[in-house]
Amino acid sequence: MSDLAGKQCKPCEGGVEPLSADEALQLVKEIHGDWQISDDGLEISRSFEFPAYSRSLGFANAVAWIAITQGHHPDIVLSYSRCVVSWTTHAIGGLSVNDFICAAKVDALLE
Repeated sequence: MSDLAGKQCKPCEGGVEPLSADEALQLVKEIHGDWQISDDGLEISRSFEFPAYSRSLGFANAVAWIAITQGHHPDIVLSYSRCVVSWTTHAIGGLSVNDFICAAKVDALLE
């Protein structure tokens, strides 16, 4: 499990700069290799595959629980056998450490 998974998100109400491209590239190395930084550098996302809708839905609910407990909320796209999770920090218009902490916590769900 990543060290990031053991950290807690810090509230972000804006007023700070998003991570630089270099900072984001360093942090993405600390989470599962399937996480991708978007071309514009504003979000990270990962697609998860499941054998049935019930498993996809259960996973989406577990991600929602992480989001609520961390006070940091992803975009979740749910379909029959897939769940796509995307993290960004809306208050700063880009990526923050919180996005990578939450991604690591999502990774831990499957370990």
